[in-house]
Amino acid sequence: MPGLALLGGTFDPPHIGHLRAAIESVEALNLDELRFVPCALPAHRAIPGVSAADRAEMIDAAVSGQRTLRCDRRELSRPGPSYTVDTLQSVRDEVGNGTPLIWIVGADAFAGLASWHRWQTLFELAHLVVLTRPDAHALIDPRLELELAHRATSAPLDLRTQSHGLILRLQIPLLPISSSLIRERLAAGRSIAHLVPEPVCRMINERGWYRRL
Repeated sequence: MPGLALLGGTFDPPHIGHLRAAIESVEALNLDELRFVPCALPAHRAIPGVSAADRAEMIDAAVSGQRTLRCDRRELSRPGPSYTVDTLQSVRDEVGNGTPLIWIVGADAFAGLASWHRWQTLFELAHLVVLTRPDAHALIDPRLELELAHRATSAPLDLRTQSHGLILRLQIPLLPISSSLIRERLAAGRSIAHLVPEPVCRMINERGWYRRL
């Protein structure tokens, strides 16, 4: 069966760490396609300073030339907060009930998953792959411990044998780069060369995004 994964976030802006996480996931999970899903209206953080449409355009520039990576804009046209459960339901309606679907999330976000809107329904729609480091030991909600007890797998191949419901922790080399670091450097007038893809760097510089007025 084809392997389809979604990687959500504000991507404010998208950076090299996002791309490396995506590429590592594609290779480790043998994915046919990974879609970046920019969040239009975050439910758990402040509204980004750059519009969702502009952030999606940056993602397009970042993944240009990457065969398995693309931007999915479905959250941009949906009113209200961008809830993951609604996004997954939308994709599930498109691909059908039998297609394996994966939602990729960072370890810190996963630790707080029980605060997400209708979080338990996520497992009825997709597998969850949690990106982590070998030295990561984040505390997680006890309710998630219960889900891990009967959903956890260590075999990526298992994600192909059923369409949803499993949790896999994927250890990858996570780069110490964050969107907030990049915004801080830009606000201070410092270079972001080699922290974001070159086409994204050009867009930011040409349009003056994130610069402190």
